[in-house]
Amino acid sequence: MIIVGLTGSIGMGKTTAAQAFRKFGVPVYDADAEVHKLMMPGGKAVAAVAKIFPGARATDPSGRDFIDRSALAGLVFGDDAALKRLEGILHPLAGQAKARFLAAAARRRDAMVVLDIPLLLETGGDNTCDVVVVVTAPPFVQAQRVLKRPGMTMERFRQILDRQLPDLEKRQRADFIVQTGLGRAYSLRAIARIVKIVRCAASSTRFTGAKPGNA
Repeated sequence: MIIVGLTGSIGMGKTTAAQAFRKFGVPVYDADAEVHKLMMPGGKAVAAVAKIFPGARATDPSGRDFIDRSALAGLVFGDDAALKRLEGILHPLAGQAKARFLAAAARRRDAMVVLDIPLLLETGGDNTCDVVVVVTAPPFVQAQRVLKRPGMTMERFRQILDRQLPDLEKRQRADFIVQTGLGRAYSLRAIARIVKIVRCAASSTRFTGAKPGNA
């Protein structure tokens, strides 16, 4: 089984790329979705996060606690120490979910899987991947996408970028680069090509990759 790490800076089109991989029948682990699940009612991180950040605790109509992600973002925004405490809770739990995902894929004998992780390169997660796919777009396209998000400001956008490796460095470390600023049809063809290459490699005894490259 070949493990593909999918990453890219905020607003570069990673979510759309992950959807494309699913369209081609590739199982995808979504780190953001897993973190969201951890903080929903019944989530494993709710109690621990609420203890440290009580202002982020909320209650649903049935009386179950959950973490209000917007409130939480306001509490950790610009506070590196608070962010590290939060990551100390969430990362181990998300890591356990990723391990379960990979174990299930191995039991199914999947030829390839995708790990959709925003900070894959920043956290060293690429060390457990066989292939790294980076999505990218021109800076003006990236900014247009991000600033359309509810509650997003230029200040917050810049602070998020400060926590991420520069796009150029990510592209330099990629095995495949997917340009997402040229339309969805272009990106879809690029991802189809990656899936074909990786699946063919999975059926052989050796995978050499295509570094660096453009899909």
